[in-house]
Amino acid sequence: MRIGELSERTGASRRLLRYYEEQGLIESDRRPNGYREYGDAIVDRVLQVRGLLDAGLPTRVIKQILPCLETRVIHVADATPETIATLEGELDRMTERIRCLTRNRDAVAAYLDAVRRARR
Repeated sequence: MRIGELSERTGASRRLLRYYEEQGLIESDRRPNGYREYGDAIVDRVLQVRGLLDAGLPTRVIKQILPCLETRVIHVADATPETIATLEGELDRMTERIRCLTRNRDAVAAYLDAVRRARR
């Protein structure tokens, strides 16, 4: 698929997709006319990258952990103390965010239950 279709399928702008490629987060093949060509698996990769960015991870860390997410093989040889500290901090932050989201989801669900019961 070309970059326009990938953009439509993922909701990521073409510019953002080019940035991901510059950062080594996604790859494309080039057609003879210079157009980028992406495989279907890149859709999932882009969505995964976007989720990790939304969670607050910097692209340099995402680039390091993406191979682990695909193959489930963990490469620890290049993990610097800074990377480990960053990931520990991000893990703590994500865990707290999950707790907060869970509380909010439960509150919304309880509210909806009460509204539905009141309408009966």
